[in-house]
Amino acid sequence: MQLGSRFSVGETPRGVSPELEAALRQVEAKLSAQDQATLRWTLTWLEGRPVCELDNGTLVRG
Repeated sequence: MQLGSRFSVGETPRGVSPELEAALRQVEAKLSAQDQATLRWTLTWLEGRPVCELDNGTLVRG
């Protein structure tokens, strides 16, 4: 696994496909305003594929 980066809700890290970005936005749209303001994503790369995990444990894979 290769560590990627951390980013806030609403941001998009470099190297993320449009499809993964759309999946992230779908998850974020269901969050409360407080969660949107405080939670962050962690992007890692597993076998060359992106995996995004929200601080609350939600996973989105590319």
